[in-house]
Amino acid sequence: MVALRSVVVGCGSALPARVVTNDDLAQRVDTSDEWIVQRTGIRQRHLADESETTSVLGVRAAQAALGEAGLGPEDIDLVICATSTPDHTFPSTATQIQAGLGIHQGAAFDLQAVCAGFVYGVATADKFLTTGAARRALVVGAETFSRILDWEDRTTCVLFGDGAGAIVLEAREGAGTKSDRGVLTASLRSDGRHRSKLYVDGGPGSTGTTGFLRMEGRDVFRFAVGSVTDVIEDAFRASGTTAEELNWFVPHQANRRIIEASADKLGIAREKVVLTVDRHGNTSAASIPLALDAARKDGRIREGDLVMIEAIGGGFTWGAAVIRW
Repeated sequence: MVALRSVVVGCGSALPARVVTNDDLAQRVDTSDEWIVQRTGIRQRHLADESETTSVLGVRAAQAALGEAGLGPEDIDLVICATSTPDHTFPSTATQIQAGLGIHQGAAFDLQAVCAGFVYGVATADKFLTTGAARRALVVGAETFSRILDWEDRTTCVLFGDGAGAIVLEAREGAGTKSDRGVLTASLRSDGRHRSKLYVDGGPGSTGTTGFLRMEGRDVFRFAVGSVTDVIEDAFRASGTTAEELNWFVPHQANRRIIEASADKLGIAREKVVLTVDRHGNTSAASIPLALDAARKDGRIREGDLVMIEAIGGGFTWGAAVIRW
């Protein structure tokens, strides 16, 4: 049976030039390198300067992805940007990335699912491509979370960083089996009852302010490890794959302890887990594509590898997708 698949043909990333270590933060808030590393695995993060907006980082990552794919702006007819830190209330950051790349056709829009945004973006692009509504899609995860942090709150300001990652997906025919290259399946969930666990305390429709990120860390940890395995198990079941068949598990890079506990619970060997949280911190929707690009550049992820991406974000939103690279 012939089936259209959304095949990854390019991957790219962009990080701000400024690197901030845990020791740097210890000069600003009451914390230490030992405290941060022990609880999160984070050693440093990149923070954007005034000129490095979310769209600027997104354009840089997208250009790298297009370059790897050997494609130009005329080849893209869909741009999706997953972000919680848009340049403006409107227009969408995706349209600014579209303009920055010189793309003048097709559609562009933002998608807001916080840290799960990139998984949601991949799932959404896959629907466009496999139904014939688009030929090639650019999926970008881009964030400047440093803009919404309370730098007096040591429990949150040490966790996050800025950056962007992008992939190019192209509709190609496959045999309709799990051996096909491309997105094999995606499973998405959300439950708005958990808003108070992880949220920003502002917005144009409520306070008229940007607000700051607020988090109940222990509750988020428990939910992330205990309650999000449903989408991963759904994705394995729908794609006919297993944890043993995975070559790489590329989860949202929030906290090393969460990542390792989740992998252990699912029976995914730790040597198959891609970790970049030590270098990047939590970059929300950008964390998965940043990790994908890192693993591509160092030769770990290769064509034909079976890759799972997975994330949980505020709301809560969560999701997983299985991709044959």
